[in-house]
Amino acid sequence: MSMIKLILLSILPISELRGAILYSKIVGMNQLASFFVATTANILIIPILFMLLEHLHGHLRNYRTYRTLFYYQTKKVKRKIEKHIGTKWEYPALFFLVAIPMPFTGAYTGVFAAWLFRLNRKKSLYAIVLGVLTAGILVSSGLSIF
Repeated sequence: MSMIKLILLSILPISELRGAILYSKIVGMNQLASFFVATTANILIIPILFMLLEHLHGHLRNYRTYRTLFYYQTKKVKRKIEKHIGTKWEYPALFFLVAIPMPFTGAYTGVFAAWLFRLNRKKSLYAIVLGVLTAGILVSSGLSIF
């Protein structure tokens, strides 16, 4: 039962990998096994998130309220960050966004950023996966702000 909770925590947007590994420490699970299970679950959700974003956005953009809010908010964010898109820093930035073990960073945020800025999906996937692995190592070793 603890392993199922670990997997669920790994794929939920709020807890993700960080919360799952902390949960495994609290309940006294084997840390190496917990790391591999939590990391794998968090990585496996990434392609699903990309597909889900495409699907939801495709349907929701038919609604004027969604279009207005989405394009207004994304325009503000893009203005601040877009000067770095298309540079050599976009994928390292994506990696660090996911790797830093802080609240509201992780695979979900990385996927959303990559999708929002229309980054190359394959390169984004590599950066996000490496970020998840790094965050897992940091959290497992006790280096977390979460």
